[in-house]
Amino acid sequence: MGGGSSYTPELIEGFINNHSVLPVRDLYLVDIEAGRSKLETVGSLARRMIEKAGLPINLHTTFDRREAIEGADFVTSQMRIGMLDARSRDEKIPLKYGLIGQETTGAGGFAKALRTIPVILDIAKDMEELAPDAYMINFTNPAGIVTEAVLKYSKIRTMGLCNLPIGTRMQIAKLCDVDVSKVSIEMVGINHLNWSTRIVVDGVDITADVLNKAAGASGLTMKNIPDFGWDAEFLQSVGALPCSYHRYYYMKDRLFEDMNKKFLEKGTTRSDEVKRVEAELFELYKDPKLSIKPPQLEQRGGAYYSEAAVNLIKSIFNDTKDIQTVNVRNNGILPFLPKDVSVEINCVIDSQGAHPIQIDTPVSPQIRGLLQIVKAYEELTVKAAAEGDYLAGLQALTIHPLVGSAKLAKQLLDEIIEANREYLPQFK
Repeated sequence: MGGGSSYTPELIEGFINNHSVLPVRDLYLVDIEAGRSKLETVGSLARRMIEKAGLPINLHTTFDRREAIEGADFVTSQMRIGMLDARSRDEKIPLKYGLIGQETTGAGGFAKALRTIPVILDIAKDMEELAPDAYMINFTNPAGIVTEAVLKYSKIRTMGLCNLPIGTRMQIAKLCDVDVSKVSIEMVGINHLNWSTRIVVDGVDITADVLNKAAGASGLTMKNIPDFGWDAEFLQSVGALPCSYHRYYYMKDRLFEDMNKKFLEKGTTRSDEVKRVEAELFELYKDPKLSIKPPQLEQRGGAYYSEAAVNLIKSIFNDTKDIQTVNVRNNGILPFLPKDVSVEINCVIDSQGAHPIQIDTPVSPQIRGLLQIVKAYEELTVKAAAEGDYLAGLQALTIHPLVGSAKLAKQLLDEIIEANREYLPQFK
């Protein structure tokens, strides 16, 4: 789903590289009519990549979602409802109110969730009818919230996936100058709000050493988040390594200042940069001589996407019982959160799905407190999006740490609904 995405060549490369252990026979790229041009361009490049690899993968491009879903083994989702114009609004509306505008958290992430959840639930309904045994692997942001909606309002098997955990392992390996295969991490939290609470290399707990090295270090972030270094005393007070997105919470003033300065000076946000990069990518994709994933795709911010997505599907298909960090139903793994919410934690992956691993390290108040409030926001957001519950939406924005004001929350909610009216049929 979202087959015309600029990320798709990354996924195609992953299927090609792993075909010996994941023998994909039929691959459907699905999009909507508004994305016809992109789907045709990406589909042509994907066919050239498959042809160059000499693999027997039948590639289909279609606008008929049900045709693609029928009989599927896996359905992956990488959609952006409203496309990049909607993302631009998500980032710019909060800035008007002196708040951080970001596409997956705060008011921007809330708006994206409202648009996305109804569509995801429609896809899940089709899967219940046409592919009841299939897995939905959701990469669509905000991944944890979207996954929670499917867990609560559907019977299908689903897991949420993000490239952040695998990216964090890569960053820690580089920081410690060791091979990434030697690094194992206990991750605790929810999507885009997780902490590395225990870091082990070759069986030795090096968490304290990593926190010392991480203080002020560069490179511990994603391409779409400013590389502001962590304060040494602050990291010691947390007692765990925060993920990249924690900067929006722990460095709220600095992040807003950075965003607002760019917006005031140039009138742009990250979405405008992504539009530019994506336009350049699609020009490259149109080249009939191109038959590989171009290196420029890394500028898009989706590093390790195919590795994370294909590894998960490959492990389910081959019943490998390896450990990966995914978004699943809590079921008491984090006892201070409701059982039916989604959490992002280490799981054993086999043919029956993902099985959460019990957390060894006690979760400290400084982690637990922020997790509980943001998870409450996510619960309310899911309810607002799935049921068109205005009051739940009002409370979701009010309690979010990046909003935190009932007056601002109401102004934001009304403007978000009005700006996205064509995508929000649940709000009459």
